[in-house]
Amino acid sequence: MGAVSTGGTDARAAVTVGFDLDMTLIDSRPGIRACYLALAERTGVDIDCDLVVTRLGPPLEDELANWFPAEAVPEMLALYRQLYPSFAITGTRAMPGAREAVAAVQATGGRAVVVTAKFEPNAKLHLTHLDIAADAVVGDLWAEGKAQALRAHGAAVYVGDHVGDVRGARTANAYSVAVATGPCSVEELQAAGADVVLPDLTAFPGWLAAHRAH
Repeated sequence: MGAVSTGGTDARAAVTVGFDLDMTLIDSRPGIRACYLALAERTGVDIDCDLVVTRLGPPLEDELANWFPAEAVPEMLALYRQLYPSFAITGTRAMPGAREAVAAVQATGGRAVVVTAKFEPNAKLHLTHLDIAADAVVGDLWAEGKAQALRAHGAAVYVGDHVGDVRGARTANAYSVAVATGPCSVEELQAAGADVVLPDLTAFPGWLAAHRAH
């Protein structure tokens, strides 16, 4: 996924935007549910897969700790990641407006950088499968930890659906754009300090145009 040429775009208007992945750019609930079902079948552990997909966002280790003893989590983490490409990719859909949001950033001559808590190789599989043309992908970062990638890529804006994403943007001194498409309510996102809360990514290109005009 290479950088997009700025062509004739005014470089002063370019903006680099970070995007979260799960429940921001992609609706991974069906795929993740299928992967947890496979994990439950493989291990014989009763996992409430419907509950799991209502609280996506935090690191995988945190969720696995709800179902397995602490000493088993590293092994289950490795097994889940092994199962993931076979069970989670094809069932996952792009969120409404996801491709258009990425394209809107690139049309400014800027870069769209995905920064996610998801295992980076699996994040890249999703983006390739769904033809979401991000310019860079950084995985295995959560909440405040996302700031390191946002700073490294010079992201002035970070878009996410979780209060952890708001904290990551704040830590990076990036403008926090929240979308109310994940487990966190509009009120929770506002209380966490989001600069703006959009209903979903279909509103993002219009917001970006207005933001750049100021």
